[in-house]
Amino acid sequence: MRIALLSYSTKPRGGVVHTLALAEALAALGEDVTVWTLGRGGDQSFFRPVDPAVGLRVVPFPDGPDPESVGERILRSIGTLREAFSPHAAEYDIAHAQDCISANAVGRCVRTVHHLDHFTTPELAACHERAIVEPYAHICVSAAVAAELGAGWGIEAEVIPNGVAYERFAAAADDTAGRDRWHDRLGRYVLTVGGIEPRKGSIDLLEAYGLLRPRHPDRRLVIAGGETLFDYRDYRTRWDERAAGLGIEPVVLGAVPDDDLPSLVAAADAFAFPSVKEGFGLAAMEALAANVPLVVRDLPVLREVFGPAARFAETPAGFATELDHALSAEDPARRSAGRRLAARHTWTAAASRHLDFYRSLR
Repeated sequence: MRIALLSYSTKPRGGVVHTLALAEALAALGEDVTVWTLGRGGDQSFFRPVDPAVGLRVVPFPDGPDPESVGERILRSIGTLREAFSPHAAEYDIAHAQDCISANAVGRCVRTVHHLDHFTTPELAACHERAIVEPYAHICVSAAVAAELGAGWGIEAEVIPNGVAYERFAAAADDTAGRDRWHDRLGRYVLTVGGIEPRKGSIDLLEAYGLLRPRHPDRRLVIAGGETLFDYRDYRTRWDERAAGLGIEPVVLGAVPDDDLPSLVAAADAFAFPSVKEGFGLAAMEALAANVPLVVRDLPVLREVFGPAARFAETPAGFATELDHALSAEDPARRSAGRRLAARHTWTAAASRHLDFYRSLR
């Protein structure tokens, strides 16, 4: 089967991590897989090496005019990817889009709806809507998001959970030297991965850390990741102002090299995941694989995915309390449950289920 997987970026965002891992697992099962994406900022390859069994088509996407609004950039992204992909569309048995930009660009496709958003930018809102209603088949990575899709649009989606690179993160948990390197650089810390943006609940995490710090003054707050298409400068300004008001100086690492990420996660004393909207929580699942205590937002989707393996909180005060418990009291049963849960989520199983679904559509 010839399969095109399409994404909007080469950067280390959850949907891009998903796309590459799924492509490699499909190729390992003997399928002919090509990943199409936009090469923003001069990128000619992805944030990490990709198995050579996977074909790569990185479409150049040069910087636009300055200034360029979010809406203008969305339309230009769709148009650029469409122009490159359309002459090749007939070469594939399955075109599978992983986000609204690629779904708008490709036309007839399967779409994975990782999570549902509410946008105010008109072009982005229209992109989001078309990318839900126009694909002929849908996949969700959790039953909770599939239920949202059914309730809001009457669409029935196949539920195929994410895999996780369990071996990479589990090995980092046993790599004392790797953890020590991060401790030498950062000290002891609470970590979150996903950058500073509204969906990630970043300001709530600041508030929680402000309440936690008197109880654990030796723990720093470390934030990794954050590559995004969107302009969150106003939110980042509010975040900076609130950090200053609380007298907090978090460590903001930005995008971390892929080879360094497992040891960064494994060296954390706790992993905080205060997102207000998620489809699965891949970064949080990686933390479980690395044997790190996990505190997540009390959302239906995260209850579904993490169950007894995580601690749950709704408010900054609740996050502070649960992080305090995670830092103060060893919980071997919860940690064991987390590692078992992460180990069950393999990309081979996810790829096999994708193949079964693709075949059902032919």
